[in-house]
Amino acid sequence: MRPLSALVQAAATLAATFTLAPFVAVPLAAQSSLAPPAAFPVPDRVARLTRALPRIDSAMQAFAERNRVPGIAYGVIVDGQLLHVQAVGVRDVARSAPLDTSSVFRIASMTKSFTALAILQLRDAGRIALDEPAERYVPELAGLRYPVSDAPRITVRHLLTHSAGFPEDNPWGDQQLAATDEDLAHMLRTGVPFSNVPGVAYEYSNLGFALLGRIVQNVSGMRYAQYIRERVLQPLGMTSTTMEARDVPERRLAHGYRVQDGAWLEEPPLPDGSFGAMGGMLTSAADLSRWVALMLDAWPPRGGAESPVLRRSSLREMQQVGRMRGTSVTRAASGDVALNAGGYGYGLGITQSCQFGHVVAHSGGLPGFGSLMRWLPDYGVGIIALGNRTYTGWSGVVDDAFALLAETGGLVARVPQPAPVLLAMRDHVTQLVQQWDQPLADRTAAMNLFLDEPAPRRAAAIGALRDAAGGQCRNDGPFVVENALRGQWRMQCATGALRVGITLAPTEPARVQQLTVTAMRPGEVLGAVATCRP
Repeated sequence: MRPLSALVQAAATLAATFTLAPFVAVPLAAQSSLAPPAAFPVPDRVARLTRALPRIDSAMQAFAERNRVPGIAYGVIVDGQLLHVQAVGVRDVARSAPLDTSSVFRIASMTKSFTALAILQLRDAGRIALDEPAERYVPELAGLRYPVSDAPRITVRHLLTHSAGFPEDNPWGDQQLAATDEDLAHMLRTGVPFSNVPGVAYEYSNLGFALLGRIVQNVSGMRYAQYIRERVLQPLGMTSTTMEARDVPERRLAHGYRVQDGAWLEEPPLPDGSFGAMGGMLTSAADLSRWVALMLDAWPPRGGAESPVLRRSSLREMQQVGRMRGTSVTRAASGDVALNAGGYGYGLGITQSCQFGHVVAHSGGLPGFGSLMRWLPDYGVGIIALGNRTYTGWSGVVDDAFALLAETGGLVARVPQPAPVLLAMRDHVTQLVQQWDQPLADRTAAMNLFLDEPAPRRAAAIGALRDAAGGQCRNDGPFVVENALRGQWRMQCATGALRVGITLAPTEPARVQQLTVTAMRPGEVLGAVATCRP
């Protein structure tokens, strides 16, 4: 191998000897750093996903039979549409009354995302600040005794992300829906114990979301249920959704059950009260699909008309981690080990798995009912599931449903689209790899590129790689785009291949701040990532 000094001299000679065709300036439009929205790479993805629906039906029905759930309703949402919905079993065991797709179930803690949206509506209107002390909006909180002297005051954001320091309260919280506003006020005046200092840890708190409901009520001047109905449900056309079981026509109401001594025992319906904001909502599969469609429609970021209830940027804010919850390793019945990480957004759980980089979900469980909604923002696909047995336990079968969708080849993520300037710089760099030309290199490089490594050294190193691959290099295969201003591609040469990657600088016009050219091993694939499965 020639010493580096010889390579530098060779590059200088090369630059002096060879010239490209006269350089044509990049048109202004081609220098734009504004990229189109991310797009799906498979045009027939919906048709492919549809092929999984019969197998999903079989899996859901087998789940209901195996777990003795009296009745279930479930749906698959794709690109904002309810692609498939089914109802199986009975809504009233004593009468053997069958469920249908309009039957209404209590969804328990899935209510929390509706509460969070209401808070963000008021925030976007300038009436709430998330980082203000919550006692500004609920005066009874001012008298709380904090666990240590340096504890921060509880903020609205703490409440939204389950980091207010209150103890986990699921068993207790299930029985609080009947509490009145005065009951809640008395509880706050009496005092609330802390399990953590506010702002340092995640711990699920139904009380925290009851307080958010009180904030909605106090700031808007409307009862929480009225606010949700008029400002959220009606604009979305969710006409079957309510906070009170008595508002649902009997022919549509799913009764809730638990199994006791081998028999189904009906649970009495819980009324709506001051804790309703944490888990009091009832809805149908069709209505809940509208809610998941709203959340999915926030992706990808783009221009155009906004939703009738909340701007897309705020909807995306709800669906991103606001408080980390930790990482877990699970082992499936198959023996597969999977790593899961994530936390809590605003009224929604956010996770990342080996298979999917961004999963949004929330479950709901109360005496008599269990529900789940889960969606993949980057894939445009969601699943909802409702059951009328206590803590129905949907997670495993919904995992299976997503796996069946994936097997069709239609469950694919959107891919970022390159900005026009990235395409232009790729063309420039391709020419430089084929034949170095210093004037072209100067027009391509950001101000740092040749300070980080002088142009002659870059030219020599690239030339050596090209020669080692046999020369005669040309672009081969797709341009793998990581984001609007970063991408990589493969160049096939006479006897080998090169991987070329560029990242553009934060300038207008954007130019290449980072350039990498490396030899590719046989069989190496662009964009391949390591899996976290063994």
